[in-house]
Amino acid sequence: MNTESLYKKSDSKRLNELGKLAPEAYRAFGAFNQKALAEGALSAKLKELIAVAVAHVTGCPYCIEAHVKKIRQFEASKEEMFEAIMVATALKAGSAMAHGANALQAYDGTGDDDLYSLKNMNRLKEFREENADLFRSYLGFSHQAMKQGLLSQKEKECIAVAVAHVTGCSYCIDAHTKMAKKLGASMEELTEAIFVATALKAGSALAHSINALNAYGE
Repeated sequence: MNTESLYKKSDSKRLNELGKLAPEAYRAFGAFNQKALAEGALSAKLKELIAVAVAHVTGCPYCIEAHVKKIRQFEASKEEMFEAIMVATALKAGSAMAHGANALQAYDGTGDDDLYSLKNMNRLKEFREENADLFRSYLGFSHQAMKQGLLSQKEKECIAVAVAHVTGCSYCIDAHTKMAKKLGASMEELTEAIFVATALKAGSALAHSINALNAYGE
């Protein structure tokens, strides 16, 4: 038995202890989580795919385990799951790339007090000038991840909007919300996607209380 393991499936049963330690907050989170992932303007299946994508950004193995099991219940294929994960990967990379605009501003000392301005995006072409092959490679990956596959472009953009709220990239939120709208996504659908992201980000913190309980008991 590996006593050094910090993540074990069997430890997930310890979450029930939170119901005794902070019963009202625990019940409130459970109710919110259930509503956030329930069928609505977005299907329950798509919400679970969003959850899987977001879990790969929060890096919560408990969440990945739980929500991958859920998508199997909704008969999502392994290919659909992989497409959702690739959207999350592209958005996590895209957040880093977009913030390169802030790095250029900071490096040159040319930025004003406004750290998030859409005009900053014009500076990303400077990275292409520095390393055209690498920049094209990044754009090629992003395009492949976001193009229609088993998941539609609209579904992928809903996933992207959710993930962007977890990476905290205002540039990404702006760009993917506009693209989702262009593809016919309603604000109700995007709001539901955002609430799934909210539930998963909170759920990651809650799930990691398992580690706190284990550490406290040592």
